[in-house]
Amino acid sequence: MAKVRVRIPATTANMGPGFDTLGMALKLYNEIEVEEIDRPTEIYNNDLKLEKDFKDNLIYKSIAETMNRQKYPYEGLKINVIKCDIPICRGLGSSSACIVGGISAANAIMGNKMSLENIIDLATEIEGHPDNVVPATLGGMVISLRVGEKIKYSKVTIPSKLKFVAMIPSFQVSTALSREVLPATYLKEDCIFNISRSAMLISALYNSEFDKLRICFGDRVHQPYRKNLIKHSEAIFKRSKELGSIGEFISGSGSTLMAVLDENVDEFMKSMKNFLDKLEDNWNIMLLEPDLEGAKIAS
Repeated sequence: MAKVRVRIPATTANMGPGFDTLGMALKLYNEIEVEEIDRPTEIYNNDLKLEKDFKDNLIYKSIAETMNRQKYPYEGLKINVIKCDIPICRGLGSSSACIVGGISAANAIMGNKMSLENIIDLATEIEGHPDNVVPATLGGMVISLRVGEKIKYSKVTIPSKLKFVAMIPSFQVSTALSREVLPATYLKEDCIFNISRSAMLISALYNSEFDKLRICFGDRVHQPYRKNLIKHSEAIFKRSKELGSIGEFISGSGSTLMAVLDENVDEFMKSMKNFLDKLEDNWNIMLLEPDLEGAKIAS
């Protein structure tokens, strides 16, 4: 019976003005192993069997949905989460990693019956929006949009000089809560604000116009409302700017905050860690580079 291993990257989404549209894969990974078995499905974490109902597991749900749609017969699955470095409910695409990992594993077991577009469309349907699942599948930074039931995407070149610093707190912010705080309607000037920033962000990245990035990461659609759910966010963004960051944004729906650097990385990391250590909650700081491969089946 078939057995596959899949590595899936973390993702940061929205990236300021690109609400539900922009996302980027990062070199922080989960890894799963999926095997067909002739008994009921079993879920493991580092070879330790979990007793929870497997039907609630998002990896299993994604595999089952994929196989059922392709009418692929299976009796049971052994799902082993070998590596789980992506923090849960921190705005780094942990649910997308489960979905993309499950679909990719199922497709490999079935003999790669699905096209890349099929994988992306199904992953978006399960997740609800494409900004995390598309870069998790493809790697790199990606613009994604929905056209009917299909997802169209375009990859963005990221200047190699840019580094991304994730500041990850011990507390979570649920995606459901982060969407509840958003208004139902927006002023025309706020829409124009975000459209202009999104357009210039892509151009500034292509042209390595780093001096414009701070303006380009501006947002009036989600960050003004979500920052109140993330304690110390304003103070951390202010300190990041003081230490030389060229832009900051909330990663996904939070609670992770992201700073963008083009120089003095070591000095920033040291000084920001000292700042974060003085806050009441535990904050972890990680220097992350873009992942350019996306979900990868181990050879």
